[in-house]
Amino acid sequence: MVHENKTRLILIRHGESNVTVERILGGEKSCTGLSDLGRDQASALRERLEKEDVRIDVLYASTMPRAIETAEIIKPALSVEDLLLDSELVEHRPGDADGKPYDELEQIFGLNDYYGRPHVSFAPGAESLQGFHFRVSLALENLIAKHVGESIMVVCHGGVIDVAIRQLLDLPRRGQFDLWTLNTSLTEFVVDDTGAKRGRWTLIRYNDHAHLAGLPFATNEDS
Repeated sequence: MVHENKTRLILIRHGESNVTVERILGGEKSCTGLSDLGRDQASALRERLEKEDVRIDVLYASTMPRAIETAEIIKPALSVEDLLLDSELVEHRPGDADGKPYDELEQIFGLNDYYGRPHVSFAPGAESLQGFHFRVSLALENLIAKHVGESIMVVCHGGVIDVAIRQLLDLPRRGQFDLWTLNTSLTEFVVDDTGAKRGRWTLIRYNDHAHLAGLPFATNEDS
């Protein structure tokens, strides 16, 4: 409807979260939503989307409070009535490390070779990196299959965007990326997905955060 004969996927990282300000590992149990700056970032994005008259067919968010709150702030600028939630698009699930201060993780759980040993969980109950990639890749493929030929917007997480880049552009599934996806930035892909065979995904933009001009980089940027 919005982009004829194309499937378009727009991924937005949530605004700055309270757990980031508090410097704790914020999983599904400990996430409490956006910081004041995070809400300002989301409001700036909403104003940009309104000005650019962005049209989409469907809006999704992960079920984590920081993603839902961001999506609810930007939703009035978009041409959709409903916000759909997908629990499979949450950030990496850290198990017993959920809610623990970053400074104490190594002391509690030991030194972690997260990228060198992607099949190993760094804390009891945590997803391995390999498991996280599999979960998110499957969730993205299922979502895209539901909305062939449509424009899809998803408010999600830095880790999810990392996986999307690897999955859609057919890049290696392991190893560290030297990428830093900023809060409320836009990452966009497009593909001709309406024929008998899907074409190749094209990355249109990554980390587009022009709307954040004039806002602080982070609440704790001076600490």
